[in-house]
Amino acid sequence: MVDRPLTLMAVHAHPDDEATGTGGVLARYAAEGIRTVLVTCTDGACGDGPGGVKPGEPGHDPAAVAAMRREELQASCDVLKVSHLETLDYADSGMMGWAANDAPGSFWRTPVEEGAARLAELLRHYRPDVVVTYDENGFYGHPDHIQANRITMAALELTGMTPKVYWTTAPRSMMQRFGEVMREFGSDWEEADPAETESMPEIGLPDEEITTWVDTTEFGSQKFDALAAHASQGENIFFLRMGKERFTELMGVETFVRVQDATGAAVPENDLFAGLR
Repeated sequence: MVDRPLTLMAVHAHPDDEATGTGGVLARYAAEGIRTVLVTCTDGACGDGPGGVKPGEPGHDPAAVAAMRREELQASCDVLKVSHLETLDYADSGMMGWAANDAPGSFWRTPVEEGAARLAELLRHYRPDVVVTYDENGFYGHPDHIQANRITMAALELTGMTPKVYWTTAPRSMMQRFGEVMREFGSDWEEADPAETESMPEIGLPDEEITTWVDTTEFGSQKFDALAAHASQGENIFFLRMGKERFTELMGVETFVRVQDATGAAVPENDLFAGLR
């Protein structure tokens, strides 16, 4: 028996990331009485400002954007019933290749050992049974997502802790379906040019390589509302265009690859806490 509740910790890069890939599991496990901890690494200041104004354009105030996104993040956590929100407040690094990558204080420029030491303090405090973050490519190559993976894995090594560890992913079959739905709803989704992507890791995994499929259909409405709480970024959140029913149909199962486990739970599994309860 343990003297603490079962705990899930999700380590994300920006405000709104928590809802997209893990909103379902955060809501589901909170409803099951599991303590949920969200760590958001950056301030999101490279997001859109009022009226959709972009970074670098007149009227974009990074400090104001960060403050607005912090409020939206708390609203999202309220929707998902997140037990504890922790913010590291590193400067948003922007997309790969932006000048913001190398700005003083940017998450991307922060030494991994510094970020890992701060996250290690949170790991020791909460002692999570399950930790979720991105894969080594940050799912799609975003520098802050890559850095979140790096500091998470380094922090786990630093503490010597052995929770179950998962990286978010998507089945290739769903990526194909996702492209079809985006085109249906008027997005300019296009197949990538093979010449441009030859050297880039492919997004997602073959279905048979995914270890963990968690049904979160019952919590689709909460996940949608959590995304909608990030209203300032609505222009960039494609999923909000499709309405709750179609959203839940497409996003009702969250998928992961298990990269650390001490329970011996068989895979494929349908529960991040398999072997723990």
